[in-house]
Amino acid sequence: MTQSESPRRRRSRRRRRRTRLRRALLTALVVGSVLLTSAGWVGFRGWQARAHLLNAAGLAGELSAQVVGGDTARAHRTLAALQQQAGAARAVTSDPGWWVARRTPYVGDDLTAVRQIAIAIDDLARAAFPALLRTDLTGLVPRDGQLDVGRLRAVGAELSEVDREVQRVRADLTAVPVEDLVAEVRAALVRLRDEIDQVAALTAAADRATRLLPPLLGMDGARRYLLVSQNPAELRATGGMIGAYAVLEADRGRIRMGRQGASGDLGMFDPPLKLPAEVRRLWADLPGRYPADVNLTPHFPTAAALYREMVHRRTGVRVDGVIAIDPVVLSYLLRATGPVMVPGGTPLTSENAVKTLLSDSYRRLDHRAQDRYFAAAAAAVFDAFLTKNVDPKVLLSAFDRAITERRILFWSAHPAEQRTFGDSRMTGTLPDQDTVPTVGVFLNDGSGAKLGYYLRPTATLAVGDCHHDGRRELRLRVTLTSSAPTSGLNRSVLGLGLAGDPYTVRTFVSVYSPAGGAVLEARLDGAATSVATGTERRRQVATANVEVPAGGTRSLEVSVLTGRTRAGAAELWLTPTATPWTTQVVTAPSCDQ
Repeated sequence: MTQSESPRRRRSRRRRRRTRLRRALLTALVVGSVLLTSAGWVGFRGWQARAHLLNAAGLAGELSAQVVGGDTARAHRTLAALQQQAGAARAVTSDPGWWVARRTPYVGDDLTAVRQIAIAIDDLARAAFPALLRTDLTGLVPRDGQLDVGRLRAVGAELSEVDREVQRVRADLTAVPVEDLVAEVRAALVRLRDEIDQVAALTAAADRATRLLPPLLGMDGARRYLLVSQNPAELRATGGMIGAYAVLEADRGRIRMGRQGASGDLGMFDPPLKLPAEVRRLWADLPGRYPADVNLTPHFPTAAALYREMVHRRTGVRVDGVIAIDPVVLSYLLRATGPVMVPGGTPLTSENAVKTLLSDSYRRLDHRAQDRYFAAAAAAVFDAFLTKNVDPKVLLSAFDRAITERRILFWSAHPAEQRTFGDSRMTGTLPDQDTVPTVGVFLNDGSGAKLGYYLRPTATLAVGDCHHDGRRELRLRVTLTSSAPTSGLNRSVLGLGLAGDPYTVRTFVSVYSPAGGAVLEARLDGAATSVATGTERRRQVATANVEVPAGGTRSLEVSVLTGRTRAGAAELWLTPTATPWTTQVVTAPSCDQ
């Protein structure tokens, strides 16, 4: 019986296996069809998301230009369109098909990154940008010599809200991994991160400023500051020799100009003021001995503290901080104030201020008269800034450009306030750590003349090879061209003529490596050149003497190493000059790619 039933059982088992196989094949066919349909749907939605995000990027650029230009009506319309496009991108990346696809191998990371990009732009369009448009910027502009501190605090509250949202979006994007993304998605994410980093830096600075300005303006007690004028006709690392100063007095938001003086009146200090050991090894006692040399170092807090102490010792005036500006800053402010009359000179305008102050004045005034003229010009422009009815957006644009170029610097003698400013551009702090490898190129005049006005500088920084120890090589090329004439300049311009030929511009070019890095070699016009070396704030320094004849050009090439980094980006920090630098930074892929 058992033997006769065995074939039937075998046939039954075969039928069951065939049934299960048919069911499995049918299931696989159904699932495969669903997956293929989902992939097509996700691809279609991805195409839609890409179109919406491209539109949003274009609208964001238009919105930025309209806000800076003060076209509020168009800015509101652009914002509405931006919100529509950003919201659409967010919607198409949030449906169930996209959710499922984000959890699949190979493409899941890319779809998640696109989703995060869409969320970031939508959050900024709905939470941050509207608050920016609502902000009453008139609270940041003085009226009749006084800032309304109450209104300033109201503006500060709105800007703090914007900054919190921007910083949150920035943190969310930073957390998105980039290593395994396809090239197009990775590039879009990195680009958006860079743009939001810039926005975050601005909103953080605005938030700090509106919190700090009330006490700085004497809300809790009168304050005094030194307003110093840097003269880039005779270059120093932070911008130019400090020729003149004025005492600003602030009390409950009201600001007035007090005592004025010149660096030449302060004389020489013997014994010299105490210096950081690294600065003394680089520049001997010069920064502690002569007021005109305090800023041979690019670290503005050191220079400002020295100058403050020098003024105190000679005049008895004790101030709460130092503000540095230059004639280029005045030219930017004059765009907001309009022409300003200066006693003993021609009206200053945004077009003629730099030439008048850094060239024409030397042809008609002696050394003492020039210092008085510079002080009078700064006072006149400052008075116009305080008292004229200026467009706040034009004024803020001028300040933004000047701070970006490091032409306005501020140091507080109150440590807690100084720490609040951190390492922002306005503090002129040479940081001892880098987030992105930064190379400094700082210029100090070695001619004893006022020929810096004629320098035309360029700099190119290229990111090079990755080293096995985690460092990276950077290649720097600095080119200095002189537009000086070969004759016709007077003794006031030619000065001491320490280069021999009085029309030759001698400049000490100091190259600072990234923090924790090193300078490898230097070549001048293709030939090896000797350099003086030292360190400052964890950066190796190499200083070369570059002499440029009238109408000539010299090129200095320097190779440097970064500290340990995998980044393919780099930054330049440059001495502000009368004619702005022409620069280029050539990036490279990360060492991880």
